[in-house]
Amino acid sequence: MHVTVPVVLSGTEQGMRDTFGSTCHGAGRSRSRNNSRNKLDYQEVLDALKTKGIAIRVASPKLVMEEAPESYKDVTEVVNTCHEAGISKLAVKLRPIAVIKG
Repeated sequence: MHVTVPVVLSGTEQGMRDTFGSTCHGAGRSRSRNNSRNKLDYQEVLDALKTKGIAIRVASPKLVMEEAPESYKDVTEVVNTCHEAGISKLAVKLRPIAVIKG
């Protein structure tokens, strides 16, 4: 299972000049919401998150597949791209403990 790692980025002087202080605010989707709902298995996603110690609370069961880690790009690759471009730098990596989607 693809697991995303939450991170905190800090800004740079170059980022202020080149992007008005803007950087990525997430990895971005690798699957559409519809594709995730149709291709991923509800129980498999729940079980995989549970084995990683991640709790999930959603307003609708279909949101479980939409927010599955496999539905998103590899955040490490996205963060590395921003870092290498000089627009932000990695400050800290976090451990995911929950997904809440309303």
